[in-house]
Amino acid sequence: MSAAATEVLDPIDTRAQRPLLRWLIGWALPHRRRIVLATVLVLAGSVLQVAGPLITAAAIDLYLKPETGTAAQHVLHFIQALRLPSSGGAGLATLTALYLATLLASAALLSMQARTMLMTGQLVMRDLRDALFAHLQRLEVAWFSRTPAGRVITRLTSDVEALNELFTSGLVDIFSDVVVLGGIAGILFALDWRLALVAFATLPFMIMLSTWFRKRARTIYREVRTRVAAINTHLQEHLAGMSVVQLARAEARTSSKFRELDAAHRDVNIRGVFYYAVFYPSVELLISGGMAMLLVAGGVWTKGGTLSLGVLVAFLQYVQRFFRPIADLAENYNILQASFAAAERLQGLLATEPQILQPEAPVASPPRAAAFAFENVSFAYEEERWAIRELSFAARAGERLAVVGHTGAGKSTLVNLLLRFYDPQLGAVIVDGVDIRRWDLSQLRRRFAVVLQEIDCFAGTLRENVSLGRSGIDDARIRWALEQVGAAPVLSHLPLGLDTTLGERGTGLSVGERQLVSFARALVGDPEFLLLDEATASVDPLTEATIQKALERLLQGRTALIIAHRLATVVGCDRVLVLHLGRLVEEGRHEELLARGGLYKALYELQLLRPSEERERVSGLP
Repeated sequence: MSAAATEVLDPIDTRAQRPLLRWLIGWALPHRRRIVLATVLVLAGSVLQVAGPLITAAAIDLYLKPETGTAAQHVLHFIQALRLPSSGGAGLATLTALYLATLLASAALLSMQARTMLMTGQLVMRDLRDALFAHLQRLEVAWFSRTPAGRVITRLTSDVEALNELFTSGLVDIFSDVVVLGGIAGILFALDWRLALVAFATLPFMIMLSTWFRKRARTIYREVRTRVAAINTHLQEHLAGMSVVQLARAEARTSSKFRELDAAHRDVNIRGVFYYAVFYPSVELLISGGMAMLLVAGGVWTKGGTLSLGVLVAFLQYVQRFFRPIADLAENYNILQASFAAAERLQGLLATEPQILQPEAPVASPPRAAAFAFENVSFAYEEERWAIRELSFAARAGERLAVVGHTGAGKSTLVNLLLRFYDPQLGAVIVDGVDIRRWDLSQLRRRFAVVLQEIDCFAGTLRENVSLGRSGIDDARIRWALEQVGAAPVLSHLPLGLDTTLGERGTGLSVGERQLVSFARALVGDPEFLLLDEATASVDPLTEATIQKALERLLQGRTALIIAHRLATVVGCDRVLVLHLGRLVEEGRHEELLARGGLYKALYELQLLRPSEERERVSGLP
């Protein structure tokens, strides 16, 4: 069994429930007025729920079959205290009106209580989701690399929804059921202790049945959460990569995998259906058995004159109402346990500390020097698997610095380190004369613009995709940026211009057009540094030529780090760094490196030689 499944299936430590409860209460405290109001409404509604059978008993014993039963005496005293008619048809009409009033008042209180708690649950969910999303944006990129997206989505959807059930129904229903059970038990013993003992004869069996159901259903519920997370992860990965799935003709394999995950989810739910199918009919059987014993014992005592008919009728109504909350308590307890399980995961997520922290006393934003440097930097994503080894170089103001090398040489790691997505284990990365670990993160990243090979466009207008909500960027600036990168034709053919709505991941634009948008996004904020990581790898030669022309104009006065596999894109750079296995092995201009006949020349020839010539060179054929 996977670690995730074990985490979900293991029962929550009872000692851990109190801190979790305090944590949950902390989220509810801002809405305590609503919760207090709901509690008052629950208490009032519970009183009205237990009043109905007592009024019925009084009507029978006072007017339909006059007796001096206990219920009749209690209600008669209540009627006299209110100075209501207490005899004849007027008295029966009074009790009828009182009974209808309790029904209407109970319905009104139930409606008010439901609305209050539903509002409270929605407000708590809003606060919690806002806090979770804000916290996720503080976590470092490495955390998202090792955490499946489906699991994160499950946290913000299913787990938060579980807490909504707790606040809207779970706690309130448990409190209401306990109050109703206590009130009914007290009334039954006050009416007739002998018949109360008969009524409670099935109670031990009901408790055992509820305990059995609670334990099984809790395990099932937690396993369902695990299966849902696995399905979400599979869906997120394969829907996002549908083009790859179809290109590889892997539809059958991915469908088979989804069917396995869905079947596992189905099987867990079917096991849950079994427990529900046993539990609720058994509850009905115990209720019916209890009522049968009441009818037998009550009938004998009523015939013998030691019990009034009204009290027997009240007992039958109360017993039916008594055992129902016990069954509900088992279900609500599962809601409570599911909420604790969700709360434990959400609390753990919020307690996850970012590894990339703001400095306690960040330096004042230094003046723009447009220079950065790596000073003896070594970095590993995992222990002892070095992506960068003892790397040192400096980029001067306005310099176009290219980085080339085989896949895995450490090129993209330079971007991650410059933006402080990761911190190096050894050495320092310097930007404008200051170690980036002393920079305010937002100030540091504001000076960089990044264009990656993987294009990130979002659902929203073209304006929103270029500006990304940054202040001080008006429509004129956005149009200027689009024109500078050669995207004016893109803007002109869109029906609504900047107001054109793009779909998820930029649907509505071609790959090349989305890349142009990403260039405009990078340039619109007037960055000090441009980081281009395989920025032209996804565009056609014509679009690449357009971008290259735009870059010639736009790189003036900016320092650029250009990472590319296609060496033709770095020929015009001021300097080329050649990386191999994380080390800097060559450095110089394009022509100089070709003249040296080293690794750069080998890479260059591998790309430029015709396939047949390359095969002959490698095989040694003349």
